Amino acid sequence: MHAVDLLLYLLYFLTNMKKRLIELILEKAFKYSEEPVFRLVSGRMSNYYFNCKAVTLYPEGMYLIGNIIFDFIKDLDVRGIGGLTLGADPIAYAVAYTSYLKGKPIEAFVVRKTAKSHGTMQWIEGNVKKGDRVVIVDDVITTGKSTIEAINMAKEEGLDIIKVIALIDRQEGGREAIEALGYKLDSIITRDDVMELYRAGRT
Repeated sequence: MHAVDLLLYLLYFLTNMKKRLIELILEKAFKYSEEPVFRLVSGRMSNYYFNCKAVTLYPEGMYLIGNIIFDFIKDLDVRGIGGLTLGADPIAYAVAYTSYLKGKPIEAFVVRKTAKSHGTMQWIEGNVKKGDRVVIVDDVITTGKSTIEAINMAKEEGLDIIKVIALIDRQEGGREAIEALGYKLDSIITRDDVMELYRAGRT
């Protein structure tokens, strides 16, 4: 297969993966109401709710997420991928597993919400160390608070943050908050992507 043909095949493959991932999110993780009945972590009420763990812990979801995000970062020469527990964990695991299968191993790491209370009393679990190039990941970004917590803790531990990735961007200010810190946010799927499919299914 020629290089151009291979590139087109991979693009087609990943496009179909993203389409299937949106379908899974709509089927398993997304709820919508005309009235704002869903209470978010911030306490604010919303019309939308994403329970991403229903997809990030689902076998097909892990397969799709691992492949899509690995393709985003495979050429960045990064040592690790992780974020604030618990939302980021299955995403990081899926990417780490996929990276090994693809011959470019990337370590998964976990950013704790509180420091370990015994032993080394560390904030970050995994085989990453000061100076390592890493990607910060999160499942859903709304205000960006949990992602920024992970960024700040990774910086304090001396990790070199190369990229920030969200599985879903709710498009409610989180991107702007993260990019104001100097980090570009790549989102795999946006709220608009899911709503487009949601509305198409109701027509």
